[in-house]
Amino acid sequence: MSSHDRPSIEPTPDGPYLVKNLQHFSNQKGAIEAGVAVALCRCGGSANKPFCDGTHAKIGFSSAKLEGRVPDKREDYKAETITIHDNRGICAHAGRCTDGLASVFRLKQEPWIDPQGARAEEVIETIRKCPSGALSYTVDAVEHRDREGPAAIFVSPNGPYVVTGGPQLLDTPPGEGASTEHVTLCRCGGSKNKPFCDGSHWYNDFNDDKN
Repeated sequence: MSSHDRPSIEPTPDGPYLVKNLQHFSNQKGAIEAGVAVALCRCGGSANKPFCDGTHAKIGFSSAKLEGRVPDKREDYKAETITIHDNRGICAHAGRCTDGLASVFRLKQEPWIDPQGARAEEVIETIRKCPSGALSYTVDAVEHRDREGPAAIFVSPNGPYVVTGGPQLLDTPPGEGASTEHVTLCRCGGSKNKPFCDGSHWYNDFNDDKN
């Protein structure tokens, strides 16, 4: 596959995501029909979500990163058999880690990760569920960040676009130490770290009952 034909996502300045050559596009109801090129809403205001209807221009949507965002910095938490890597700056706060393995991923505690709180196998299973790429791990001096699978976008209910399979994310540096194979992209318009989701949809009452 040439770079011209490779699936790609372009976060346009103050506008939608332009998605090209992506064959796997879905929401909780199933597959969504989309052409070779499609514009996806990221201002949160489209009446035809997930597709853009031009609302971004009417409401003055800005795609700029904002002050007060969590720093883009990876931290390492080392245990004897595994090292957990975490970049809070790109976390979408989906809760897969804190809900799935609370003995390791501990809410309202510092440090919030205890790499010795469970068996390495349990930690790995939990990290593999992280949609944003904020979490990864190293075992036997080999870091594991990416996963296998086709390029795809899942429109999560009242949440971000969950991108997997490594479509090119154009003109967008990845988070420090983060995977480029799976990311979560803001679609509520409120993230301080656009185009990445920072969990703002939980607090700004973003609603998309059609998806």
